[in-house]
Amino acid sequence: MEDRNMALELVRVTEAASITCARSMGKGDAKLSDQLAVNAMRAAFDNIHISGTVVIGEGERDEAPMLYIGEEVGRRADRDPEMDIALDPLEGTDICAYGRQGALSVIAMAPRGCFLHAPDIYMNKVAAGPAGRGVIEISKSPAENLRNLAQAMNREVEDLTAIVLDRPRHHDLIAEIRGAGSRIRLIEDGDVDAAIATCKEESGIDILFGIGGAPEGVLAAAALQCMGGEIQGRLMFYKDEERKRARKLMGDVDLEAVLTRDDLAHGDILFAATGVTGGGMLKGVRFFSGGCETHSLVMRSKSGTIRFIEAIHDFQNKPYYTLDGLHQLMEEV
Repeated sequence: MEDRNMALELVRVTEAASITCARSMGKGDAKLSDQLAVNAMRAAFDNIHISGTVVIGEGERDEAPMLYIGEEVGRRADRDPEMDIALDPLEGTDICAYGRQGALSVIAMAPRGCFLHAPDIYMNKVAAGPAGRGVIEISKSPAENLRNLAQAMNREVEDLTAIVLDRPRHHDLIAEIRGAGSRIRLIEDGDVDAAIATCKEESGIDILFGIGGAPEGVLAAAALQCMGGEIQGRLMFYKDEERKRARKLMGDVDLEAVLTRDDLAHGDILFAATGVTGGGMLKGVRFFSGGCETHSLVMRSKSGTIRFIEAIHDFQNKPYYTLDGLHQLMEEV
């Protein structure tokens, strides 16, 4: 199967996960939302002509039902290409469960060895769109990065908008950004969507700062490779067991090093994301009588092609998306 066709096959997987878990939006059960997305994504992968291995899977930190690291996905026939998979069936479980904006279903795929095998620990990140290439550096202060990015964009710092996860650990970071004069958008969750939004002018987001999940950093890097954006990260260790887990997964990688975009994700990357509740880049799933509408992003780093796909799904022809199909998935939870 050609890569261009495989990219479009991937979006069918993110659509399946998004449509299924969107049924649980606002019901206050994050584990249910996540499990529905996992079950739908796992089933949809069976139709993809790859021999895939999950190298970035769901996080242990959330005690979530995982598509686990090392799990084999895809049709896995003799001639199917061997691919590494980075995924999050529902990026923003609480966002979906409580009806907030920014939840996505996300997959990145590349040949073996192209993704950093990041453990489920924290990573300090800075990300920006194409204007940030060669400009932002995680070793510099937020104020310096804001000034440098503003200069590169021929704007004032006061005209920039930074996006930050609203967490107590970011108290000093938020104060420094405000002190530098930049505007801030605080979000509850969903820093993959936030990183991608820095590449879309209409989003109004210019730069991302702060500590989030390391797996999400790899997914963001895969997307930014396709969009020409920039990201740098540094792993954060709070417990000895986290360092041991990182060493086991990452081998001889310098655990203290600054991780560039190419360190996190490189090569011929295919990326697909479908909105669940809508956010900076994508609209959420909209249900109507007998079907629904989805909004997805499909990209390929080799060609630089970026596609936005709005799809209408007819439940009469896709019975697994109906309420009966949902109830069957719920029985598996």
